[in-house]
Amino acid sequence: MNYLSCADAAKAMGITVRRIQQMCKSGEIPGVFKEGRSWLIPENSVLLEEGEKKKPLPIGVSDFKVATTNYYYVDKTLLIRDFLDTKPLVSLFTRPRRFGKTLNMDMFRAFFEKTQENTSIYFRDKKIWQCGNNYTRHQGQYPVIFLTFKDVKCRTWEDTFQKIGRLISLEFIRHRELETSLVLSSYEKEQYHRLASENANEVDYQMGLQLLSMLLHKHYSKECIIIIDEYDTPIQQGHSCNFYSEIVNFMRNFFSGGLKDNPHLAFGFLTGILRVAKESIFSGMNNLKINSILDESYSEYFGFTKEEVKDMLCYYGKKDKFQEICEWYDGYRFGNTEIFNPWSVINYISDNCFPKAFWQSTGNNEIIGEIIATATPEITEGLYKLLCGEKITTYVDTSVIYPEVQNNPYSIYSFLLVAGYLKVSAVYPQNDGNFMCDVAIPNKEIAFVYEKEILNRTNQNGVSVSISQAVFSGNAQKLQDLLEDFMLRSISSMDGANEGFYHGMMLGLCAVLGNRYRIRSNREAGLGRFDIQLSPLVSGIPGFLFEFKHTKDERVNLAVLADSALQQINEKKYDTGLRNAGVNSIIKIGIAFRGKNAAVKRG
Repeated sequence: MNYLSCADAAKAMGITVRRIQQMCKSGEIPGVFKEGRSWLIPENSVLLEEGEKKKPLPIGVSDFKVATTNYYYVDKTLLIRDFLDTKPLVSLFTRPRRFGKTLNMDMFRAFFEKTQENTSIYFRDKKIWQCGNNYTRHQGQYPVIFLTFKDVKCRTWEDTFQKIGRLISLEFIRHRELETSLVLSSYEKEQYHRLASENANEVDYQMGLQLLSMLLHKHYSKECIIIIDEYDTPIQQGHSCNFYSEIVNFMRNFFSGGLKDNPHLAFGFLTGILRVAKESIFSGMNNLKINSILDESYSEYFGFTKEEVKDMLCYYGKKDKFQEICEWYDGYRFGNTEIFNPWSVINYISDNCFPKAFWQSTGNNEIIGEIIATATPEITEGLYKLLCGEKITTYVDTSVIYPEVQNNPYSIYSFLLVAGYLKVSAVYPQNDGNFMCDVAIPNKEIAFVYEKEILNRTNQNGVSVSISQAVFSGNAQKLQDLLEDFMLRSISSMDGANEGFYHGMMLGLCAVLGNRYRIRSNREAGLGRFDIQLSPLVSGIPGFLFEFKHTKDERVNLAVLADSALQQINEKKYDTGLRNAGVNSIIKIGIAFRGKNAAVKRG
């Protein structure tokens, strides 16, 4: 027998040395032994046969058995171990879309469900099987109810109810062993047939979880596991399509029957984007353990960790792309774990490592448009600051609900965070169980989504290009004409209430310069705080300083006011930071606003 070092084995398997060492320690590679401080690994345990093809990437694959058998699979089975260590009666995992929720829930089903198939074969080479009998004894021992609502995206309540009813009926049909059960009464079988044949009414479907768990418990003499994946997808549709109260009322009764005080329940699992607690969907469920993106528990199991991404790049011979993949798809933080967007990482490698905004096309970004439509000037300015790479400190409520996006503008950042559009840079826990957080855009991919959605929604994209060209050329009169034309066509006479509105508007209009400039807002410099600074990212181009003034007084001469803004830049020495950074050519621009009029002065 020939033996390999960890370095040779890592090269042969296309993964990191550290990962090989972990596999040796956990017993994942058969026949290994330690000689001194080094592991020796049987050659035939790791080497690929000559010419053997790499496994394909699991794009869109959410079936655990298929993913682990036919595709490259990132082992998340220790999620099972961590759950069994605590065994909460009902667990809710909230994560952004396309972060592996459905695949993990199908993994739970494959592990726990009692079937005629020996499903242990899908786990014997996984990390969970190295954890011992205290965990593996649960494998294949429970009846399981599994429902996923990820595709319930109908435009009306009637269609939504019909689709949910059909999904419930299909789950009854999947348990056709109840038809011939020797322990169920004829009445119980009649109840089963009514739900399986889609002859049920709304009350029947609301009691579907309770009924099916009772029948399965009686048939198997074992309490049931209930798994509901993407439970809040129909709720988001209800919010967007004006049947919110109907879907919330249905879900409240549906979950109450199956998950609250149900003697037939062993464990329950739910996944979603939002917690949706305030609508009392989970009213009285003090057995619910919520695992949000800010909690440390289970933080590494949804999305890819840095080591998992490195292993994947090594396997596919793309180690040199790690920096680029970090810039585009890293940046999320769940608990204390740095996380990459798994959907985008997989698509990036599959697409020959050409970076794109893959995540953008996987869901509906209408919520950003809704946010922009209802945002206060302060919130609009904050959104543009995020787009320019700045951080915002905000209160985060992890139980934010969809209607609050319209009714409470300060819930906007909470929603964007839990939905995957923001990352947490720092956390400051509060006594009420929520948090103050520093939030920012996580990576280039999400910056692209923001830029596209915000500029397009506000009809600024083409105008921004023209205005940015006027800024870059330092043409004050052209900039003034373009600004007045833009305001005449785009803003309400009520919008220009304060300087903050114009500040946010200008941040947005400057955003298209983000590939050439670092855009900063309201920062200390010299003897005060400038309004906007454009600091060059490349040498040979000028820097810019903007100062804004606003008045409602018709007697005030805007040109004189713009001159005073320009004078303030000089008197307060706002150019100190740029000059210290080696920027010698600095264009100073003072702008005065009143309603839909502007005056621009260049210094």
